[in-house]
Order: sequence, then C-alpha cells, then structure tokens
Amino acid sequence: MKLRIPQADELKKLPSDGGDQWNRLVFEKSPYLLQHAKNPVDWYPWGEEAFGKAKAEDKPIFLSIGYSTCHWCHVMERESFEDTAIADLMNKSFICIKVDREERPDIDNIYMTVCQMLTGSGGWPLTVILTPDLEPFFAGTYFPKYSAYGRNGMNELIPALARAWKESRSEIVESSGRIIEALDRNTGGVGREDLGDIVLTRTFDELKGRYDERYGGFGSAPKFPTPHNFLFLLRYWKGTGEKRALSMVENSLRKMRLGGIYDHIGYGFHRYSTDEKWLLPHFEKMLYDQALLTLAYLETYQATGDEFFAEVAREILEYVERDMTSKSGGFYSAEDADSEGVEGKFYVWKPEEIESVLGEEDGKLFMDLYRFEERGNFREQATGEKTGDNIPHLTDPISEIASIKKMDTSELENKVSQIRQKLFDHREKRIHPYKDDKILSDWNGLMIAAFSRAAAVLNDRHYADIAKRAVEFIMDKMMDDGRLWHRYREGEAGINGHLDDYSFMVRGLIELYQATFDAKYLKQGIELNDKMIELFWDFEKGGLYMASKEAGDLIVRPKEIYDGAIPSGNSIALLNLIQLSRFSGNSDYENKANELLKTFSGQIAVTPSAYAQMLTGLDYLLGESLEIVIVGETDSDGTSRMLSTLWRTYLPNTVIILRRTDQETPDITEIAPYTANQNAIDNKTTAYICRNFSCDKPITDVGEFMEIIKALQ
Repeated sequence: MKLRIPQADELKKLPSDGGDQWNRLVFEKSPYLLQHAKNPVDWYPWGEEAFGKAKAEDKPIFLSIGYSTCHWCHVMERESFEDTAIADLMNKSFICIKVDREERPDIDNIYMTVCQMLTGSGGWPLTVILTPDLEPFFAGTYFPKYSAYGRNGMNELIPALARAWKESRSEIVESSGRIIEALDRNTGGVGREDLGDIVLTRTFDELKGRYDERYGGFGSAPKFPTPHNFLFLLRYWKGTGEKRALSMVENSLRKMRLGGIYDHIGYGFHRYSTDEKWLLPHFEKMLYDQALLTLAYLETYQATGDEFFAEVAREILEYVERDMTSKSGGFYSAEDADSEGVEGKFYVWKPEEIESVLGEEDGKLFMDLYRFEERGNFREQATGEKTGDNIPHLTDPISEIASIKKMDTSELENKVSQIRQKLFDHREKRIHPYKDDKILSDWNGLMIAAFSRAAAVLNDRHYADIAKRAVEFIMDKMMDDGRLWHRYREGEAGINGHLDDYSFMVRGLIELYQATFDAKYLKQGIELNDKMIELFWDFEKGGLYMASKEAGDLIVRPKEIYDGAIPSGNSIALLNLIQLSRFSGNSDYENKANELLKTFSGQIAVTPSAYAQMLTGLDYLLGESLEIVIVGETDSDGTSRMLSTLWRTYLPNTVIILRRTDQETPDITEIAPYTANQNAIDNKTTAYICRNFSCDKPITDVGEFMEIIKALQ
C-alpha cells in the first residue's frame, strides 16, 4: 500500500520533528526519504541539525544510504526500521540519518569507499557508523533483524556498537583517523606518465579474458550490462580492425535483448541479471541504463548496418517516452523492482493467464516462442524455488525463428506484435511498480544524449524534439545563475549540482547540437563546461572533484574515475573537453583533457578495463579523428545527403559542424571562429574534412563526399 504523504498545507501544521505520526523525513522531497517518513526510527536528513544533535548528546551517527527502487533497502526497512523494538534500540544509541544516494552521490561515494576498505565489498542499503564529526568506524550493507548464517543482526549489532562507543572510544577515534587518512590519499590521483596504445590493448585483453563466450557479457552472475565496455570495444575494433572486439559486442547485445533482462512486453532493460544467461533480472529499471544502452545499440547499428540494433534502440526510447517522461519534459529516475511487495510480480506470467488473454492458439504460440515452462522459469531469489511464473525470453530473434520454422517472417512478426500489444494492454491493469519521479540533471543529460543521437542516426526529428524539451526544462527549472541544481521534484529544485550533473549535461548538449545544428546548444554546452572547470577542477593536483568547491558538509572531497554502472563524471568530462576543443579550436580544453588523463594515469594503468569510458577518450586522442564542416542551406538536398551519409557511418571520434548559409542565431562562427573562412563554393553545399590536424580540399560533389566517408568506415 502506497504511503500517503501530507500535502503542503498539512506539513505546515506539523512540528519540526514530524510529530507523533511522522519523523523529520516527511519534510523532504526525495521519494526514498519519504518512504521512511513514517518509520518509528527518529530519522534525520543529512545536515547540521543532525550533526549538532550528535555532538550535543555525544552519540555516534547511524548512517543509512539507499535509493527508492532498491529491493534490499525495502527488505531492511520492513524487517528493522519499521520494527518498534529495533527502532527503540537505534534511537537510544544513535542519531539516525537517512541519505538518498541518488540525491547525494558524493556522500555515497565517500562512505561506500569506506565500506569497501573495511569489508572488501559494498552495495545498498549501505550502513555506516560515524563519530559525531562524521568520521566512520564501522560499515556494512544489509543487516537482518536477527543474526543468522554468519550475518550479524540489528538486534545484536546495535548494543554491541553502543558498548564499543562507550568502552573503546580511544580505539574508535584512532581507527577512524586512519580511515580518513586513507580517504585523503584516495582523492588525489596518481600521476605518472602519458598513456599510450598499449593501455588500449591491455584493456581489450582484460575484457576478452572476462568475456562469456556462450552468453555474452563479462564475468559470471550477477551480470551487469555496462554499456561503456561495448563503446570501448567498438572503438578498439574501429582503430585496430580486431574483429573479435566487434563480435563480442554484437553477441552480447543480441543475447541481452533476447534474454529476460529485457522487458519483451513493455520494452526497456532491467538493471542487471542475477544469472549468467541474462534470464532472471533484478527487475528495477533505471533511466541511466536506458540512455547508455541506447547509445551502445545505436553505435553498433552504425558499425554493422544491422537493423536489429536500431530496432532495439527504438524500443528502449518508446519505453522512456511512454513511461519515464514527465509532462514538463524532464525524465524520471527509475521504476521499482517490486510491486505489491513482491519483486518482479508486475513482469511475470503464469501459462493460464497467457491463455486467458490470448486464447489457446495464440497463447501456445507465444509461450513456445518465449520459452515458457509449465512449472515456471522464474526462481525466487531467496530460496531458489520455482514460483510457477515465467519471464518471457527468446533464444533467437523472431525473424530467425521464422526461418528455422519455415514460416513467413513478416507474418510471424506481425502476429507477435499483435500478441505483445494485447499482453501489454492486459499488464497495464496490474498494480505498477513504484516510479521514482524525481528528475536528476545528470541522468537527464545522458538521456538527452541518447535521444539526440537517435534523432541523427535514425533520422527521426521526433527524438530531437523530446531532447529539446528536456533541455528546456533543465535550463528553465534546474539552473540558477549559470549553476545546475541536482534534483527537481514537485515544483522544487534543490541540492547543488555535482560533477556528473555538469559533465553529463554538457554531453547531452553536444549531442543535441550535432542532431539539430542549432548553435545555441553548443554555446550552452561550452558555458556549462567552463562553469564545471571553475567549480570542480583541482588546480593543485589535476582532475575533477565530485563535489564543488562550495561543498561544506563532507569530510573529504572525493574524486571518481571508476566506470561502474554509470561512467564517472571525469570520464565523460574527458570526452567533452576533447570534442569542445575540436569544435571551438580552443586548445585549452584539450590541454585540460591531457592533464586529466595524466593525473589518473597511475590508477588507470593498474586495471585499465575498470575505466573503459575514460579510455574511449584516450582512444580519441591517440587514434584518427575527424573534424567535418559542412557549409550550405539547412534543408538543401546536398546538405541532407551529406549529413545522412555521416550518420549512417560509424565514425566515433568525429565532430560535425554545419555552417548554415541561411539564417543562424547564434552564428557558429562565434563559437568556432575558424569556420568563418569556410564558405559554400559556387553556392553548392561544401564539405571541409580535416583528419588528424590536416585538412583536405573542399568537396562540393555529394557523390565524391559519400565515397570518401564510405572509405573511412
């Protein structure tokens, strides 16, 4: 049952601590914090009130970090935070603080690093015990209510930690001091020397070593999509001709689309697969996964020309437009794994339900194609027992199944499309998973980039319109005096922007410029990038901090370059700096890019495949790059044919500028002064191609241009 949160007029009547019915989280905007607003735990949001209370009462802080669609966060809440006995223990021993990791990734980064230091692993919910000065001395993830199977329970853990605080204070302070010293060392970056091609080869070798030959992807269960691995491999194939790199991408993206990690009824990808086959997903859907996977499928379509990959991109974007886009244009954050308190309930099917919706003949066809089992193929994660439910998945694309079964391909595809729509309409009547409706600048930046790239590659202006609406929303509602806010919800923007907000939005603006060639987007991207440098650059050691220089509530200012489920802000900033240098001719940006790489070269050299997105930037700097300026009327036949040729071709390390001979405001020559002397020859659309800092003669013949670009594929 969904928790009803008091409305604004009701909130005004509540005391500052929430009163008898609520705790202080009731005044927050975060959906995750609001989920805990009725807990008997006396939760505080992160801030001075809680810190001051901890110091005044000489109590340690119980810091709990999670996010609204986290399954095990829900479990820990039901077991412990909703339990009055456990809550009484917590309130007696600690000042309790809740943090939404999606609102405060900087806080999460610091204390997740601590958890990994102390335990060797991490995850959410994240549980950290701090001194009143915010210095950590104990960390873990999920704790059950009672100890079992070697895992400490809250009922025993809380008294033990309270005793330790009273009886072993000096040891705790000494331990936390050592942890802070380690964190300080971790924020620096270990500069060594310039990175070369050998690092790219090592990255390929490491990914090849972890590659799953049978099912695609990397490693064993659990298996995450990690799209930037595919983006790196595509560039490695392009630069070296290594066919193995391309085949790893093709096979992985195919198997993921066919597997249960993909929602075959409503489209879009679930967060990860709990098995190596991509069958059993962790059912939550994250906006950033949709954005990054769209980019991976689009680039693979460009590289192969295989329409399968283009169609997957279209399906993902259909899901995002339908279910994850607000009326005002911004994109929502996530959908939960659970509905009605059960993980995956919204997405699975029993055979009898399929037959009742489709009838016997179509039901049998669907269940045969989508690999249904009589006892179900969905195993309950905690027990491993089959539930009788099925997750639809395929062994081969429908077109290939038709060929194998000697059926008419178009007839089978049309039949499956009709069946899917019937099942979708029926599923819409179910209770939907909870939707986290906060709008985050960083994830919106990635989604803007994805819609923009789709507009260009798939030649669909509708996608560009969606991206433009999202940018207008961010600029109107989530910017103030050139600075970004991180989160918007219920009419209110808040939380100072982090590095990811700036670098990901710059990425989106660059992509939107290349999709529309409206120079205002490139201008906005440059201005935002300059503000990012001002607020986040480490002018002493190099690189970019996660938190701005104005952040005052952190024990350290972390830096992040690890490309995990989401690429790091530094990695995306590297690509932005390189491209903005090539767009504008301003070498200061490329100098910053080189400095950023050198700052982290020591870390990258140890395990380069952990920084796959970062190394796409290195590939850009080391490999062949292109700057292409097309001069002509926006909608002329010559201009359109040249641009469509470019977008059909896989040319990853390329910037494309359109200098319009019809009216353009602002004029691109204000941003890229070198284009002022590049004119349309004989009033024909003219292309200027520069490769590796050397420019060819201008081209006015569209056929000749197309041949040159084709040769670059």
